[in-house]
Formats: sequence, structure tokens, C-alpha cells
Amino acid sequence: MLFTDQLQAATQANASLLCVGLDPDPARFPADLRGNAARIYDFCAAIVDATADLACAFKPQIAYFAAHRAEDQLERLIAHIHRNAPGVPVILDAKRGDIGSTAEQYAIESFERYNADAVTLSPFMGFDSVEPYLRHHGKGAFLLCRTSNPGGDDLQAQRLASVEGQPLLYEHVARLAQGPWNLNGQLGLVVGATYPNEIERVRALAPTLPLLIPGVGAQGGDATATVRAGLRTDGDAVTGTVVVNSSRAILYASAGADFAAAARQAALRTRAELHAARSR
Repeated sequence: MLFTDQLQAATQANASLLCVGLDPDPARFPADLRGNAARIYDFCAAIVDATADLACAFKPQIAYFAAHRAEDQLERLIAHIHRNAPGVPVILDAKRGDIGSTAEQYAIESFERYNADAVTLSPFMGFDSVEPYLRHHGKGAFLLCRTSNPGGDDLQAQRLASVEGQPLLYEHVARLAQGPWNLNGQLGLVVGATYPNEIERVRALAPTLPLLIPGVGAQGGDATATVRAGLRTDGDAVTGTVVVNSSRAILYASAGADFAAAARQAALRTRAELHAARSR
């Protein structure tokens, strides 16, 4: 199944725009797991099992695994998601951005070693840093476009005098992703929830691409404003979907033995808030 079809099916089946981010920090684990990096898989698998019917996607952040030499646990976790949450796609948050044979190897890592359904990429070395991922049939890629960090202005908000119309850099990325770069129809864009006006601008430039939107929850993004700015529908049909990520607010909803149950309750609240925003 194509990534975009899988994402659409999971969104409909779970009535959800919520992506559960998996950023495991052993220092924040519950008491019986705290500080034990060997239990990263156990912690994350419990979160997955508690939220499998509430999410349209899961997004493991590779650095949180690699920093603890836990790449083997990441492989096991993604296999667990595919087995226990069938149909819910996995977006590997890796933000790769190299070219040539190195990009080819990163694509193999993402799609063959980890078996992710999509990956996040930095497009700022140009199309040849993206193209190797598009060769993997059915796999998706989200390009960094307008990120939620304040330093994003340093580059993304700069005007391109050499391009017709002098767009801002993030606007140019959105146009490329919607148009000539989207060779396999599986590209999406990353736009931060802390910039709802920019989400709306990106949606105008890329009306059909899925938008991966981090920053809701602990980072302060407004879920309602995010959905209203980014989601586009035609009647009951979604023509431009959003994948709204929440990580810490769900993962660390409780520091006790009830962490998985608390994560479920946090995910339920966020999913309901996102769903309610669709009709406002």
C-alpha cells in the first residue's frame, strides 16, 4: 500500500489526526524503568499498545534510540507497531539530508533496515538529497518546510531574490514539493504548530500534500488553530490532511506505574480536541 493511502486509511479507521511521537528519554521513565536504556523498547511498546486505536501514525525519533545504542530496540519497536497496530504507518523522524550514494544508504536504512513507511528529510541540499528516497516504491518522505523552532527564521523566512516572485524559502520548498519534486506522489511537508499563519500559507501552496505538524502539547502549539489552518476537506472527503504530532505530553503523562493508561487518556483528549476542531 502507498504511504499516503495507508495514512488516509488509518486516519479514517481511528477517526484520528493524532500522531504519537516516540521520543524515549530513560531519565523520564516511570520509577521501575527510570534510567535503564535497555528498557526503551518496553516503555515505547507499552505506549504503542495503549494508543494503537487512537493514532493515525507513530513517529519514533531516531536520535533518542541511537544516543543509547538502542537501534536494535528501534527495529523491534517498528516491527511491534506493524504487528500490533496494523495499518498505522510509522514515520521515522531522522531529518536526513545528504546526497548521492550516502543518501541511498540512508534510504536503505530507513526503509529496509527499520521498515519505516515514511521518513523526515532536510531538503536544503536540493532535489538530489530527496530523490533516492523516492525510488522506494510506496514509501513517503516529509520535507522540512517551516519548522517550529525560533531559529527557523534564520533561513526559512529569507526571501529568494533569484526566484520569480521572490518567495520566502519555506514557500519555495512547499511549491517544489507540491510540484516538480513529487515524482512518486508520496511527499509531505513538516510545518510547526507554533506558526498557524505559516501552516495556512503552506497549505495554500501545497493543497494536497499531507502536513506533519509537530509542536502541539509540550511545545505550546494550539491544536485547534493547527487543524483549522492545515486541514482541507471537500464534503466528507479529506483533500489535504494533517498529521498532528504530540510526544512528551503523551509519553510522560504520568511518572507512575499507570504511565500507559495515562498516555491513553492524554491521547484520547488530544484526539478529541483535534476532531472537534474539524467542525469549527
